Amino acid sequence: MKKIFLVDDDFNLRNSIKEYLETVGYAVVEAESGQEGLEVFEEESPGLVISDVSMPDLNGLEFCRCLRSKRAGQLVPFIFLSGLRELDTRVKGHQMGADDYLFKPLAMKELLLKIEALLNRYEMIHEEVSRLLQFVILGNEAEAKSHSHVDSPHHYQPQTLTPAEERVFWEVVKGLSNKEIADSLFMSENTVSSHISKILRKLNLKNRYGMISLALDRGWQHG
Repeated sequence: MKKIFLVDDDFNLRNSIKEYLETVGYAVVEAESGQEGLEVFEEESPGLVISDVSMPDLNGLEFCRCLRSKRAGQLVPFIFLSGLRELDTRVKGHQMGADDYLFKPLAMKELLLKIEALLNRYEMIHEEVSRLLQFVILGNEAEAKSHSHVDSPHHYQPQTLTPAEERVFWEVVKGLSNKEIADSLFMSENTVSSHISKILRKLNLKNRYGMISLALDRGWQHG
């Protein structure tokens, strides 16, 4: 069930919209100001936001701007509802990042059509991005396999590592302890530990055993 976030200081309008959307299958969460809206958004992670423009504490324009500045709020579909029909206000609404702008008094059927159109569009975008990412991942793996009998598997180690990190990586893959690596590479144990932390972060791994598993799974060998 898609979750709609409704932000408006008009209780009666919120209640009317909430009842209507719930009858057609949406879950609705509410806030009565932009400031409260920012707090609730963090907790609820809704699929779409509907906001009034004129509100206390933090108006809808600033609410939208703040939401778009956050990573979690950058792509969520956003619709303004407002009694303000001035062109400048509508332009500002879109400049802040809104996807649509509807006038009050509101036609519920029009609101529903806008909601469904935005949700469908964002779902299509999400599916396309996922498809492209999967294509890139599979393409990279296929390219690595096609060269596996020609080049040393060592070349398929991620190129994000520095030469020093690369040397530490292979010592870890051998199963050596930090002290053994330090002795082998003429480093201090603190330096080895620092390199390992950077490697884990760059390769998005949880621990040194993840480094070993990665090398084994990809068939990497120290060349």
